[in-house]
Amino acid sequence: MTAMNTFGRQRRSESPLTKGLRVLFRNPMALAGLAVIVLWSVVAILAPTIAPYDPLVQNISERLQPPSAKHLCGTDELGRDIFSRVLYGARISLPMGLIVVLFAMFLGGTVGALAGFIGGRFDDVVMRLADITLAFPSIVLALAIAAALGPSLKNLLIAMMAVWWPEYARMMRGQVLSVKNNDYIEACRAIGVPSGRTLWRHVVPNTGTPLLVKASLDAGSAILTVAALSFIGLGAVPPTPEWGAMISMGRTKFYQWWMMTFPGLAILTVVLGFNFLGDGLRDALDPRLRGE
Repeated sequence: MTAMNTFGRQRRSESPLTKGLRVLFRNPMALAGLAVIVLWSVVAILAPTIAPYDPLVQNISERLQPPSAKHLCGTDELGRDIFSRVLYGARISLPMGLIVVLFAMFLGGTVGALAGFIGGRFDDVVMRLADITLAFPSIVLALAIAAALGPSLKNLLIAMMAVWWPEYARMMRGQVLSVKNNDYIEACRAIGVPSGRTLWRHVVPNTGTPLLVKASLDAGSAILTVAALSFIGLGAVPPTPEWGAMISMGRTKFYQWWMMTFPGLAILTVVLGFNFLGDGLRDALDPRLRGE
């Protein structure tokens, strides 16, 4: 009985982070997603070392070769090795998706936290700006901005950043509004803690979990959006080895199925990895879903 009580006290004394990690690492789908993301991250870092060919070198004499021992994923219409181009594509698609999500989370979270905490005219202006942006489908608005700026990965990044931040701003604002009148925030005001310190040291740390979960789920969507806009010519320009652009090159080559299949599988695995990890984080960080 004493041992059981001791065990119970140890379990009750666990921090929320420890409980969340314990739940996360017991979720096989979340672990599978994390493994996929880590694997592709390693591939992106080591691509110059593990790629058997230069992804930009053309060899017309070996154009449109099917998968073989020499070219594991075949070659494209210019004789470039698709396996090498897929590996190098991870160095573009992964950072692009992560940069978009991190920027949107930082900008949207900061603006939303300030809007919710300060309120008044500032809150009205920020939320109306967010409403205007959210009135358009995100992919359509990003397409319009990217088309206006011109096709390049830099302009595509700017277009997606301009479109993705309002959702994080609205979410953070709602979280801040739900906690800013709690007793511990009132206590901070009563003892004269500066408003800025109260916001960043006491309010934001208790409201950031939903944004973290959303970011993990959105990373896959961001990578998919980058590929989609590159597919229609508004992102990477030739000869950049980007997955969406590679699929676009192979869309008319029905019998050369490998030109679209392998970049498509790369996108599929990365998006599924982030989705599985995001679902696992949501289950691990939400006490209601942990049954507490």
